[in-house]
Parts: sequence; C-alpha cells; structure tokens
Amino acid sequence: MDTLELKDKQTKKSVKTEELSGSQILLKGLIAEGVDTIFGYPGGAIMPIYDALYDFKKELNHILVRHEQGATHAAQGYARSSGKVGVVFATSGPGATNLITGIADAQIDSTPMVCITGQVFASLLGTDAFQETDVINITTPITKWNYQVTDASELPEVLAKAFYIAKSGRPGPVLIDITKNAQIQKVEVEPYQKCDHIRSYRPKPIIRQDYIEKAAALINSAKKPFVLFGQGILLGNAEQEFKAFVEKAGIPSAWTILGAGAIATDHPLNVGMLGMHGNYGPNVLTNDCDVLIAIGMRFDDRVTGRLDKYAKQAKVIHLDIDPAEIDKNVKAEVPVWGDCKETLPLLTALVEEKTHDEWLARFRDYTQKEIDQVIDAECNPTSGELTMGEVINQLNILTNGDAIIVTDVGQHQMVACRYAKFNHTRSNITSGGLGTMGFALPAAIGAKFGAQDKTVVAVIGDGGFQMTIQELGTIMQSGIDVKIIILNNQFLGMVRQWQELFNDRRYSFVDITSPDFVAVAKGYYIEGQKVSERENLVKALKTMLNHKGSYLLEVMVTKENNVFPMVPQGCSVSEIRLK
Repeated sequence: MDTLELKDKQTKKSVKTEELSGSQILLKGLIAEGVDTIFGYPGGAIMPIYDALYDFKKELNHILVRHEQGATHAAQGYARSSGKVGVVFATSGPGATNLITGIADAQIDSTPMVCITGQVFASLLGTDAFQETDVINITTPITKWNYQVTDASELPEVLAKAFYIAKSGRPGPVLIDITKNAQIQKVEVEPYQKCDHIRSYRPKPIIRQDYIEKAAALINSAKKPFVLFGQGILLGNAEQEFKAFVEKAGIPSAWTILGAGAIATDHPLNVGMLGMHGNYGPNVLTNDCDVLIAIGMRFDDRVTGRLDKYAKQAKVIHLDIDPAEIDKNVKAEVPVWGDCKETLPLLTALVEEKTHDEWLARFRDYTQKEIDQVIDAECNPTSGELTMGEVINQLNILTNGDAIIVTDVGQHQMVACRYAKFNHTRSNITSGGLGTMGFALPAAIGAKFGAQDKTVVAVIGDGGFQMTIQELGTIMQSGIDVKIIILNNQFLGMVRQWQELFNDRRYSFVDITSPDFVAVAKGYYIEGQKVSERENLVKALKTMLNHKGSYLLEVMVTKENNVFPMVPQGCSVSEIRLK
C-alpha cells in the first residue's frame, strides 16, 4: 500500500495520506474509535467490508449472530454493560430491515449504537435492484442520525460523526448505509480524526445557575421531598454524584426499571421501584410528597399512570439532558437542563444536610405492608408450585447481588426487576420503553462480551425465549459463558394476567406450547436441566452458576400466578392494588 507525503499549503506541515478502499477506511476508523467487538451477519451488499475484515481479525472480534435482530440486541447488551458504543454489521434489504426492532429499542432506551449496512451500487439506487431497500427513510424516525455514503471519500468524516452523535448528549442509535461501490472504491485519506464538535448540534444544553438555585431552595424548604431516578444517571456516569446528593439531602429515592443499579438496592434511601408493577410505597406516596425531584427519567406512562391524577400536590423539579423531555408529560416548576454529572454537584453544594426520618418511615411502613401481603408469599413460599419470585430470591442469595441480570419482557421481567439485588451499576439490562420480547438472550451475549469479568444471567419467559432461540447458535460458536434461566409458566404470562383481571379470564391465544428446552440446548452443545420441585431448586442454581461455560436452567413455575402490586391501566398511581 503506497504512502504519499503531501505538503499542507496552509500549515506547511507534512501530512501523511494513504490509499485505502472504503471498507478499509471503515475498519480502521472503528479501531481508532476503540471498537473491539462487532455483531453482524454478512451478505452480498456488504461483502467487500467482510472481505476487508478478514485482514483485521486480531483487532476486531466479529460475532456471527443467527439473525440480524439478534445483532442489534447483542450490541445493546454490550453497550449497556460496558458503557461503550455497540456496533452492528448487516447487508442490504432483509438484512437491514431485520435491524429495525433493535434500532427502535435502542432509540427509546437511549442506547449508543452504530449500525453499518451494505447497500446496492449507487448506480442501482431507486431501480428496485435485488435486495435494495430504502433503509435511510425507513430508519429516520428511529435513529438519532442516519446517512447514506455513496463515495468512499465521505467515510472518515461520516463515521467520526456517527460515533460522536451516538455517544454524546442523550445517547442513541445511528445508521450508516454504504453503497457497494463506496466499499470498493479506493481514495487517498489522511489519518482518522475523531469528531468532538458538529456545528448546530449541541449535545448538552447550557446549565442555568438560577434554576439550580431555585431547585435547591425548593428542596431545602420541603417537608416531604421525593426523588425519582432513571437511566440518565447511568448514561451520565453520575452514580457517585447522585449518591452524594441524596445522602446529603436525606431524600427517599425510587427508580425506574432502567435506573436500577444507579444506587445499591439495599441503600437505606432506596425505597424501591416505580411504576405499574413497582413497589407500594413509592407509588402511593408520589401523590403525597410536596417536592418531586425527577433525575434522568422521562415520566413514562408506566410510571405515571393517569397524568391528570399524578403528583398534582407536588412542586416538580426535573433534571434532564434532553430539553424535549421537560414539560412533555409532567409540568416542571423548575427545569434543570444539563448533564446530571455536572448539574448534581452544583445542586448538592446548595442543598442543606438533612434527614427526613418521619417521611422515610412512611415508606418503610408501606414496604412492610407489601412484604406481609405480597413479597413474603412470592419469595418464600413453603408449599405449592415454584414461584418466579423465589427463583430470583435464591439467585440473589447465591450471587450476592453481584451478577448482571438481563431480562426479557413479561411477568418474569417485572418479578426480576422487583426482587433482584442490584449492588453495582450497569447490572440491570432490560428492554424498557419498547418492551421487546426476544431481547434477553442476544442482549445477554452482548453483555457478557462487554463485561467478561461478570456473571451474566439471562432471565427469560418461555414465550420470549422462542423468539430468538436461534441465538443459542451464537453462544455455541463464540463459546461465550451466559447463564440462562427460563421461567416457564406455559403461558404468555403478562397478557394472560390482563385477560384474567380485565377480560373475565377469556384466555385468548395465550397458551403456548414449548419444545424440550434442555434438549434444544444440548443440540447446541449447551448443558442444562429442568427443575419443577422446590427441594431441587437451589442445587440446580448452584450447578448452573458453577458450570464452566453457558448453561440453561428451565424452571417450571405456577401457571396462573399474577404480578402484584399493580396499577391498573387508566388509574392513578395511588390506586395501586396489592391483590
């Protein structure tokens, strides 16, 4: 490969350039961005990139998934466990359209991801060529930014922009569609330069000190302040700043499912989970606090219930990096724009050191009521069939709350989020906003690649597991160590629960028949076992955790058990039901 030396006429400095194909430019750029793992699936329109990848095997670890949707979820799991940008490769047409669900999931959950899709030759665009699909227009509503490259000389700048946009400000997915001619074309390029600024793009809003002061004054005068915290704390790497704030102000704090792990589950100021299946106290007392401080969360409908009955008595302080989220659902008395890693220390400096013992005691009273009426029976049953809660409880005991828990979507997700212990940041990985069944298995694979020193446990329902069951092949080929627990209630459990409670037990197409999951796993050379008796549960969990390599544990749980507490749809959070 020729290296030419050109004289920059303006700076008079020597600038080295080299002639590279578009595919080589892409791969060298990924390495410069710190990428070490790619999840993908080859095809005709992206073949030049895969051909070039053959020479970069030492620098870039490519994981061959079994379906492109699996690649996006794996990249999400990788990003969520590592804090880095997840990277996906796919070909044009069906390869690109198979990414859509994962991209949409990453967009609503603010997960940084860069998807690279191959495209037909530029000369064929718009001709309905073989495997041509307009992926740019398809993904425009579900990406933070997308761009189609038709000339290789564009690639260095476009790729640098893509990574900067994906990970800066409120993170999200970016897609680059590269025509086949641009992948093959050779051009002379200068050394890759990362992007740190784009004109007209401001990832962080300007912090207004007067709003910080107003927020601090409200907090200092509050008798019953309450903090709601979300994933924004994790995305901003602001866990220590958040802990310092709540400990100084002495404020009870509750979390959204994506915010779990920002502060340890057992922290004395952590009062539990918000939302439809959250804890009793945080939901009821939302409508009793006098100052509500929302940090890095977006007031999703599953958290607020009926908006016209949500926290109407409270003055709301909303800290968020995305100005579009403030006043979108809940009107804020004081908006605090900015990165919470920067705004929280400013706020902490101004709040008074306090304790709110009587107020905190009310949360504990509600917690005890929930333990007596719901939690104890769910997590410590002495008779009857196994419950999902006791499986999670025993898993807690055996892992000391140190494992990364990756959940799918459904009853098992709510149970796991409610009862799992999250002692470390980035230890709860789930599909929040989109609620994507099939998320957990590929996401757990990616999470393990992103945090190989951690035990990664995927908790999945029998329905969701069958949506991406083929990714057992990815585990087999890559040799990654993922522990899989299938909580099998022989139903599409969450839908069945709603049909029981709100449709007079008219169980319409929620009975689901499953294969022998253990036998299927063994077909992929993954060991496993099935458990249905209480006396065998702990031993089976120990076997799974101690096994070298991936392991599948199917646990048969009671069929018609419901997840409570529950805020019925259309109700206020204070109307939460314990049974």
